[in-house]
Amino acid sequence: MLSKKSKYAVKALMSLAKRFEEKTPLKISTISEEQHIPRKFLEAILVELRNNGLLYSRMGANGGYLLAKHPNELFLSQVIRISGGPIAMLPCVSLNFYEPCEECENEKTCGLSDVMREVREATIAILSKTSIQDLIEREDTLSSKFDLN
Repeated sequence: MLSKKSKYAVKALMSLAKRFEEKTPLKISTISEEQHIPRKFLEAILVELRNNGLLYSRMGANGGYLLAKHPNELFLSQVIRISGGPIAMLPCVSLNFYEPCEECENEKTCGLSDVMREVREATIAILSKTSIQDLIEREDTLSSKFDLN
């Protein structure tokens, strides 16, 4: 399951991506209000994204956050790994957050682990090719389709 922290990280990046061409920093308060994210929680998320090279920050009255990369270069897999941890549904099949399975006698012969490895690989494939820009375009398409504008 996607963590709330990961969802908020994606939403914050989308706010920044929509203004990418403006090259103007966006204040935490603006992102917080637009995306309905608690400010303190958002501050921690943005610092983490900055520390991992996805954002720049500027201090001062005209300060705020900017994307460090084009929205087409920010993929969901990296955002989730930075903000939420594992992508795998079971810790015994996680690539970066492996933990042995307490219920399994032998992970190598466990049918559930085998299926969850396949799910992990399919999930990573989708998340690794889906950018923040793709999400914005999907939202625009869906808004037009359902006439929400």
